[in-house]
Order: sequence, then C-alpha cells, then structure tokens
Amino acid sequence: MGDEQDVRRIALALDGVVENPSEGFDFRVCGKGFVWSWPERVPRRRRVIRTDVAVLYVGDEAEKQALLLGEPDLFFTDPGHAPWPLVLVRLEQVDTGRLAELIGDAWRMRVDEAGRG
Repeated sequence: MGDEQDVRRIALALDGVVENPSEGFDFRVCGKGFVWSWPERVPRRRRVIRTDVAVLYVGDEAEKQALLLGEPDLFFTDPGHAPWPLVLVRLEQVDTGRLAELIGDAWRMRVDEAGRG
C-alpha cells in the first residue's frame, strides 16, 4: 500500500524534480507536473486536496484508457481530468514497487517531452 510519503520519497529521488508548495504534494520536472495530489471538486463546496489519491501524467489517451479499463479498482478519472492524459491513482491500492514504476514513467515522459521541445 502506497501513501503520500511514498510518493514524495519516490518523486524526489528522480533527477531535476521540484516540489511545488501545496496543501498536499505537487511534483514537477522541466516545469511540467507529473504527479500531484487530487484536488477533489465537490459541488457547492471548496475543493478538497486528497493526499490518498495521486493525479498521474500518462502521456496519451491510449495509455490512459488501458489503465482505466484494465485496472478500474486502482485507476479512475473525474470530469475535471477526463480531457487530459491523466489518471487518478488510489494510493492505498498500489504497492510501492508499482507506484515507483508509475511515477518513474510519468517523470520520464515529461523529461522526454522537454528534450523534444
């Protein structure tokens, strides 16, 4: 089972990562976010920062759909994130090895994008 501290430890071990000050966690590389805590939006209320759920950059719609359809207990989306190549990850459902792989992949995609740009 993963948690906020695992996300922080894994992300900060990667080259060039900066943590933006926030209520939860928010990690960037090359100026682009790759993993951050979920700002849950509840109708008629202020958003709630959820550190038990991570928003994870996945690069494209095909990867997003593969994760959402293949592991619905682990990955989901919401209306605010649906248009983007992002998935929401239930940290309590993922082991730290898989979490490290997911965060590392998100970081690598952002670094590769910066190298192409």
